[in-house]
Amino acid sequence: MEQFLQVGVISSTHGIRGEVKVFPTTDDPNRFKKLKKVILETKKEKLSLEVQGVKFFKQFVIVKFKGIDNINDIEQYKGCSLFVSREDAVALEEDEYFIADLIGMEVYTNENPEELFGTLKDVIETGANEVYLVESKTHGEVLELLILMLKDITPEHSFRGCKSAENAGASAERIAGSMISMKESAGQIR
Repeated sequence: MEQFLQVGVISSTHGIRGEVKVFPTTDDPNRFKKLKKVILETKKEKLSLEVQGVKFFKQFVIVKFKGIDNINDIEQYKGCSLFVSREDAVALEEDEYFIADLIGMEVYTNENPEELFGTLKDVIETGANEVYLVESKTHGEVLELLILMLKDITPEHSFRGCKSAENAGASAERIAGSMISMKESAGQIR
């Protein structure tokens, strides 16, 4: 299980007083209003930063960090990801899950539920629905398959496991796709 969950990526600076434009990678950008601290992951280290201010501009969140008051101090972090600890993450409601907890799960078909079909490698959020990227090794060849998840038209399927107790109640209608099911895959967490 991931200890830190990504909430955004710094896309650019904003002004000259140390603010940054953050592209949110969370379902609810308003969650930034409640954030007190974030973890900034650089190529070399993880820095704990205190959030001083938040405002919104188009699809971006403008964030000001305490102690960073100059464009030159923050410019080096363009492209870096922002994370929160699991303790600081938003509480999940029924039928909700963290994508990081699904990555690495094994995928099985309903047609052959005992034979491993592949592994969930990524979840692509398009806005209207999710697309699951599944890596499948069939006939000695590695294939990447995109599986469209549509809650309202997905036929019968099953969810066969999860990585954490917090997500054990997630419903099949929300997270499993047409003719696939998933179960826990040890040691493969994003």
